[in-house]
Amino acid sequence: MPVAAFEPKFMKIGVLTAALQELTPREKRDKDPDLAIEEWIAFARQLGADYIQLSAALHPTKADVPAEAMLDPVANTLDLRKPFDKDRAKRVKAALKAHALGISDIGYFDNMLHDDARIRRKKHDFMKRAMDAAVLLGVDAVCGFVGRNQEHSMDENLFDFERSFVPLLKYAKERKLTYRVEQCPMPGWTTKDNWHNNIAYTPGTWIALHRICEKYGVGDQFRIHYDPSHAILMGQDTRSLFQYLKDEGYNFLIGGFHVKGQVTDAKGVSAWGYGGQFIFIVPDLDLVVVTTSSSTASEERRDHRLTVYDIVERLIIVPVASAAASSSAAN
Repeated sequence: MPVAAFEPKFMKIGVLTAALQELTPREKRDKDPDLAIEEWIAFARQLGADYIQLSAALHPTKADVPAEAMLDPVANTLDLRKPFDKDRAKRVKAALKAHALGISDIGYFDNMLHDDARIRRKKHDFMKRAMDAAVLLGVDAVCGFVGRNQEHSMDENLFDFERSFVPLLKYAKERKLTYRVEQCPMPGWTTKDNWHNNIAYTPGTWIALHRICEKYGVGDQFRIHYDPSHAILMGQDTRSLFQYLKDEGYNFLIGGFHVKGQVTDAKGVSAWGYGGQFIFIVPDLDLVVVTTSSSTASEERRDHRLTVYDIVERLIIVPVASAAASSSAAN
């Protein structure tokens, strides 16, 4: 077996422009859509980044979700209301060159399996425009979700993926692009009981989806944009997850990473449970507390979650800690 010297392939380290969505105020960027990209490029260089992940989204006036219902401002740094043509690409490339910056991929994070055919078609058309923009900018990948058809079971969604999502991958293949799927389960995406609203949320489904892709010759277009914080949300650890992929022969699926902070409760390790539960683990007290209250209350009902935290702390953790302290003192 021939031995070759190790040739490292360096990862593109950058920042997602959705992280600061109002860097350019909307009243300015709506009039001059590419100004937002230019200002983000300059800001990324100030941060010391070498790349940006360029965020795209349906404009608030075009989205199926009203702007007032959004938890965050719409992250359409890349505004695609009008065609992104060669002149627009030339302007963006000039800004990239001036600041010695690159674009790792274009990110459009939406539900590609929406149950409403009209809305789904609008989202697909927008993703295709994002892919075309990527080609004009010399970018080799887009990033987004698969999503979920809320009217169907998880198994039925595999057929939805085959019918609706595979054509997007064929479109990407024609343009020599990769579609990297972020694995966030998107639990707050619906008012219904579904917790996993992006079916590509875990390695088991990644493998199942990739096998479907292989049937249609688009296996190389389907990759995962892995975010460790989402794995923590689902009770997984990265080392075991990567080992599972390696053991199954699918370690090649990881094509990119999102990295962000994961907040740990100062009074114990707090983890989301399933089916409307909170699980609080307090190692110092050898204590586990489970509450059966909604864990997916909307942002407008943030006080609901704070009330749950307060009840657990005030009525359980503090008394138990006090009793433990008294017992230690007596001994």
